[in-house]
Amino acid sequence: MPVCCQIGDPPVHCPPMAELTEQQTQEQMTALTGGCEAIYTPEELAARLRLATREGRQLRVKLGLDPTAPDIHLGHTVVLRKMRQFQDLGHKAVLIIGDYTARIGDPSGVNKTRPVLSPEQIGVNAETYLAQAGKVLDTSPEKLEVRRNSEWLDQLTFADVLRLTGQKTVAQMLQRESFKKRLAADEDVYLHEFLYPIMQGYDSVVVEADVELGGTDQTFNNLVGRDLQKAHSRPPQIVMILPILVGLDGVEKMSKSKGNYVGVTDEPNDMFGKLMSIPDELMANYLDLLTDVPADRAAELVDPDKTHPRKAKAELARTIVDRFHGTDAATAAEAEFERVFSKRDVPTEMPEIALPAGKVALVDLIVTAGFAKSKSEARRLIEQNAVSLDGEKVTAIDAEVDPPAGAVLRVGRRRFARITRG
Repeated sequence: MPVCCQIGDPPVHCPPMAELTEQQTQEQMTALTGGCEAIYTPEELAARLRLATREGRQLRVKLGLDPTAPDIHLGHTVVLRKMRQFQDLGHKAVLIIGDYTARIGDPSGVNKTRPVLSPEQIGVNAETYLAQAGKVLDTSPEKLEVRRNSEWLDQLTFADVLRLTGQKTVAQMLQRESFKKRLAADEDVYLHEFLYPIMQGYDSVVVEADVELGGTDQTFNNLVGRDLQKAHSRPPQIVMILPILVGLDGVEKMSKSKGNYVGVTDEPNDMFGKLMSIPDELMANYLDLLTDVPADRAAELVDPDKTHPRKAKAELARTIVDRFHGTDAATAAEAEFERVFSKRDVPTEMPEIALPAGKVALVDLIVTAGFAKSKSEARRLIEQNAVSLDGEKVTAIDAEVDPPAGAVLRVGRRRFARITRG
């Protein structure tokens, strides 16, 4: 993947884009506002587009990602796809890797304090983010600038922090929904959590953002950026809020911690199988937020009288796997899914578990296979009738098994492992 600049390098100075006509500016406006939950404000966005046209310059479109986990999932790609729209129209994406803000953890959408990550954890996670975001973004130097916010946040003195915090009131900070919920439940809100939106807002000041993108859970943080830019006598950024992608469970937002996610680096077969498992009612949401399927075709896919839900999901899954792995991988993943799940077969390839001679507790076997993080989780899987050995369900949580070489352990619909004996 071509890289515009290494993380932490100074920004690449790019030539201005060609001047646009008023009609082209309006066309940009129509394309860029599509799919947004809210824009603060559409009038300002239109004015900024016109100004950029007159000045012959790119808009600087900011998105911050905190490396609190090693992988980006499809939920992240909703805003990344909007950022790519800006790039395709000639504008500049400014991707902020929040290696400093990750030390606090964004309290958005959570009702308890997030655990503080170590610098080592943050560094490991950050290494993967650029390559994964590059699966969606144009990484050419004239279209992408990548920065770590430790570049400037590490340099602030305590006096600098006091000046920044003096630009927001406690009453304003308590308007954040997650803080209000915690206070109402008599749960602690720590002072350092107040600093998170201040730091994110200061990022916008430093990189001179024209636009900031975020999900609905980022509305408060993004608007703080507008306030801080005004306080620094700079034009306030336009805030564009995108919908949150619901996870595979159909209830919670997509999140790795909730286990309801599809990672952009998931293997094709896993990605296809996960997408085939979504509830029918999520189809319209996924087609709209994750694909470029035309509206008329999307309408046909969500109408059970025109398209069987299983065929509709297969088209969705094939489209998304194609986007991240290519057409051949998508075709192969669909064929493998049909073979395994429609014909009740097992995969041609699966991990192997080497067992010594003799019996082994089933819960230990499940943990050894990596299908559960603990024995208690393995017991829950057995109680849920999710475990089978060589095609036979095993329902006794205290079962000891002595599977022959070649036996297949299956947990849930998509996890398989073959037994080898030492």
